[in-house]
Amino acid sequence: MNSTVQVEQTGRVATVTIDRPPLNVLDIATIQSLHQTIEKVSGEGATDILVLRTAGERAFSAGVEVSDHTPDKIPSMLEAFHGLILLFLEIDPVSIAEVQGPALGGGAELALACDLVVAATESRFAFPEIDLACFPPVALATLPHRIGPQRAAELVLLGAPFSAEEARQMGLVNRTVPRKDLSSATRALVESLGQKSPDALKLTARTLRSMVKKSYTQWIRDAEDVYLKQLTELADMHEGIRAFMEKRKPRWRVSG
Repeated sequence: MNSTVQVEQTGRVATVTIDRPPLNVLDIATIQSLHQTIEKVSGEGATDILVLRTAGERAFSAGVEVSDHTPDKIPSMLEAFHGLILLFLEIDPVSIAEVQGPALGGGAELALACDLVVAATESRFAFPEIDLACFPPVALATLPHRIGPQRAAELVLLGAPFSAEEARQMGLVNRTVPRKDLSSATRALVESLGQKSPDALKLTARTLRSMVKKSYTQWIRDAEDVYLKQLTELADMHEGIRAFMEKRKPRWRVSG
């Protein structure tokens, strides 16, 4: 198992931590390890609540590793990441994301895949893929149905960051608290959930997810198909990735 993913079991609560300093960027190996870890702790029947967090204070996650967006890695990267996102629709435990810092791109998509999200007021979210001439497939597939098409368009077409409080007002985050109170806020939520019937809790969560599961799965696959068959054919996408890795401004192709 990848050492960047740790799990701590306390009673019926599993805390899964991504520890990949400094920004908890998600490379393919980490994504696969996270999938295996969550699948394992969820499938053993000993977990009612799963808390997803990341180590450090600089970022929840700065997203999927940019170097994994090269032509030879894109198919396996998308398969691994989208499989992880869809796993959250399958597991029995109620999932809680604890967001202590910036959640960008795939990092935001990962946090928002959880049933509940608790975020530090100092944190922020963003889908900046457009600045690399890319798009975030999960966000494209799910945000219009969660927050409406205009709001979704603003987030993915501009790529600008938005605060945890703005995310809460949009319905993407459940609770915001100062960073110093984040762990205690998560514990309070876990304790409240822990007072419910475990069987009823998991059944209710599964039923809630089932309302969107079939549609979300197809929408994500559709967005992935466009990504693989059309987006990767754009010269600007490859220029955007190269420019990011070379730490320079991209030179976009002039249309027309």
